[in-house]
This record gives sequence, C-alpha cells and structure tokens, in this order.
Amino acid sequence: MAEKDSLYSPGDGRRILIFNFFKDGRLVFKSDNLGREILSIALPAALALTADPIASLVDTAFIGQIGPVELAAVGVSIALFNQVSRIAIFPLVSVTTSFVAEEDTLGGVSSQAEETDNWEEGAPMDGEAKEFIPQKDTCADVHDSDLVGGSFNIVNTERKRRNIPSASSALVIGGVLGIIQAIFLISAAKPLLNFMGVKSDSPMLSPAQQYLTLRSLGAPAVLLSLAMQGVFRGFKDTRTPLYATVAGDVTNIALDPLFMFVFRLGVSGAAIAHVISQYLISVILLWRLIGQVDLIPPSMKHLQFDRFLKNGFLLLMRVIAVTFCVTLSASLAARQGSTSMAAFQVCLQIWLATSLLADGLAVAGQAILAGAFANKDHDRAIATASRVLQMGVVLGLGLAIFLGTGLHFGAKLFTKDINVLHLISIGTPFVAATQPINSLAFVFDGVNFGASDFAYSAFSMVVVAIVSIICLLVLSSAGGFIGIWVALTLYMSLRACAGFLRIGTGSGPWGFLRS
Repeated sequence: MAEKDSLYSPGDGRRILIFNFFKDGRLVFKSDNLGREILSIALPAALALTADPIASLVDTAFIGQIGPVELAAVGVSIALFNQVSRIAIFPLVSVTTSFVAEEDTLGGVSSQAEETDNWEEGAPMDGEAKEFIPQKDTCADVHDSDLVGGSFNIVNTERKRRNIPSASSALVIGGVLGIIQAIFLISAAKPLLNFMGVKSDSPMLSPAQQYLTLRSLGAPAVLLSLAMQGVFRGFKDTRTPLYATVAGDVTNIALDPLFMFVFRLGVSGAAIAHVISQYLISVILLWRLIGQVDLIPPSMKHLQFDRFLKNGFLLLMRVIAVTFCVTLSASLAARQGSTSMAAFQVCLQIWLATSLLADGLAVAGQAILAGAFANKDHDRAIATASRVLQMGVVLGLGLAIFLGTGLHFGAKLFTKDINVLHLISIGTPFVAATQPINSLAFVFDGVNFGASDFAYSAFSMVVVAIVSIICLLVLSSAGGFIGIWVALTLYMSLRACAGFLRIGTGSGPWGFLRS
C-alpha cells in the first residue's frame, strides 16, 4: 500500500528517542501521503491562526497613527483580553479537537464495519470505542426493504449529518464561558488594568478602559467561533475556519479606518470594528456546522460534560500558567512607561503572530495523532510525530531569517516615535532568534494533545511557569526591557524541553516506543 510505505516501520520508532530523534530529517521534504495530509491541514490552520493576530497588528498600525499613549493603552487592553480569553479558549479548543477526531474516527470505523458485514455479525468494538459513539435509535434510521427471492435486501440510507456529541458540548460550554468572560471583563476593567500597571493617574487608563470594555462585548462570539474551529479541526477541515476568519478580519480591516477616522471614534472605533468581525465569523461557522453535524443530541447524557470538565480542568491549569507568564511580562513592560509598553506591544504581537504559524503544524499533528491513537495505529503515530517536529524546525529557521532581516524595516509601519523604534530594534534579535524554539514548543504541544496526554502537559507547564516567573521578576528588575525578553526566551526554551522530555524518553502514552 502506498500510504503504508510512507510510514516508519515499528523498529524505526526507536529513532524518536533522545539524540536520534531527528534522524532521517530528509523526509521532511518528502511528498508522500502523510506529508500531503499534514500540509493540507496545517497550511489553512496556520493561515487561520495568524489571521486574527494580523488583524490586531493592523489595529495596532492604525492606532499608532493616533499617538504613542493610545498605542500603549490598546496594547495593554489587547494583552489583557487575549490572556483572559486563553484561559477559556485553549482548554476548550484543545479537548474539542481531540474528542471530535476520536469520535469521528471511531464512527467512521463503525460505519465501515456495518457496510462490510451487511448487517451481519462482525468484529466487536471495544468498550472504550463504544463510549465515543452514541447508540443509534433504530426508529431514527431509514431503511428501504425489498423482497427478493424470499429474503429481505436491506439498504441503509446514511444520514447526511454526523452525530458528534463533543460538537454539541463544545458549543454549549463555549457560549456559557463567553458570556461569563464578557461580564467579568466589563465589570472589572479598571482593577484589571491597574494590575497590568495602568494606574488611575496614567494617561493610558481612559483609552485602555474604553477599548477593553467595548471589545469584551465580542467575547461570546470569540468563544463560540473558536469552539467551532476546534470541531472543524477534529474533522481535519481547516479550510472552513480559514474562510470564515478571513471574511471576518477583512471586515475588521475595512471598518477600522471608517470608525476610527471618518466617524472619529478613535480607539473605540477599533474595538467596535473588531466585535462586528467576530460575530460575523461565528455566524459563518455556525451556518456551515449545522449542515454537517446534528447539534441536538438525543439526550443530555450524550453531551459528555464530565469528559470535557476532567480534561479541560487539566488544560486550564496549563493555560493559567502560560497566561500568567505572558501577562506578567506585559505588566512589567507597562510599569516601565508608555514607551516601553508600546515597543513591547509591537514586538509581542509579531512574536505571537509568526509563532502561530507553527501552531498550524500542531493542529495537524493533533488531529492525525488523535485518530491514530484511537485506532491504536502506533506506526502512524510515530511517523506523524516525527514529521511534524521536523517540519517545525524548518519553519522556525525560516521565520528567524525572515524576521531578523525584515523587522528592522517594518517597524516604522507601527509607529513614528523615535524612542519606541529604538526599543523595537533592541527586541528584534530576541523575536527572531526564538522562532525555532517557539516552533518546537508549539508542535510538541500538538503532539502531546493528540496523544491525549493532558495531565503531563498541565503539570509540566506549571513547573515551567514557576521557574519562568522567577526569571521574569529577577531579569526585568536587573535588565529592564532586555531582561524581559531574555526571560521570555528562557520560558519558551523550557516549554520545548518539557515537550521533548515526554516523547523523547518514551514515557506515558509513548511507552510503546521502548517495547
């Protein structure tokens, strides 16, 4: 079989351990079935993931034309909104992708078995697999029966829409969390901004509070749209989220100058444009999802909230640790003044936007690995993990070269302030040099999530965060703006090491590598 030839043999699994991990790296450029499948998922996912940060960069560029105070104020608000959102979004999207991929894979196996056996007795499914697939109501299925030669010829009319309980669960949880987030951010905007270093006497407080309050109205749309993106990723469909995201972000970019300069709403106009774009994305995704999935489950028990809560809580620990590190770094930059914060905002947005390209590979790895582990296909799991990690290294090196040469010239797109530009030039080497590290860290996350190794991902990140927070406090105090970026470099390096440790030593779900 052509696809089987593209995978490693069981003996090759040992190559994934420790120092031999990246042997046969030439396969990264091989155009086989696996490589094409990864790219078909990763490229649209990467474009969709970077579309929103790019829209935020456009917001930043427009707002930078108003003044450095407004630029810094919106920088604080965006950092705060994004980090609070990640607390809810990351666990929800990650578990949704894995659960939907498992259910869709096992549902496909079940359907194929039924067709092959022609309703005769076939190979039994194990108990774990049956848990993922709702029991069909025989009254709900439609059959055509023709009497031929004294026997019944039964033809099954397959439903057009899939029954995926995790999809329904994700939408319910996403909607509830979005409403809670909106209420929290609107009611606590001022104290949260004070925590971020924007004090009551700061000129940044008023524009920051205006932007944060208005943008928070879009929180329900953000949570719902990203929950639905998790569902589509589980189906290995990353094109639909890409089209919806591009439509929303193009709308955002078109409305920015209209609301900001024509209607003279300033930073409030930028927030209103962003909220409108998020609701447009949600409507498009919901319309597409309704056509593919039966979102009304047979009963409440099929929603499987316990699975979401158990694994979501583990990832909640992880995302709180990640959020605290990034939020603390932004807060420390804000405490050094509006100039430092404005420069940090530009560098951070570019750092995150480009690094999220690697998250496209993580999404592809997670979706394929979740199906491989559900089928207990260890050969496919080994091949997928190795390939996406090798691709991550190549991508990171390419991004480092691009940013190292391009950011010096592109910084003027965001501000004309000489002092801000000077600090951006200082942060540029860190933004560029950390790209290979960031790429590996993100891809390792996808690999571990694909193996449903949520517990290790959570506890390892808590340890990394504790060390990184200490480094941030010490180095920012000693080195100021440079110290913050040195600490962030150490933080991402520790994240990559934690991911390597699990799969590199063949522990946890990767124990089969040592057999």
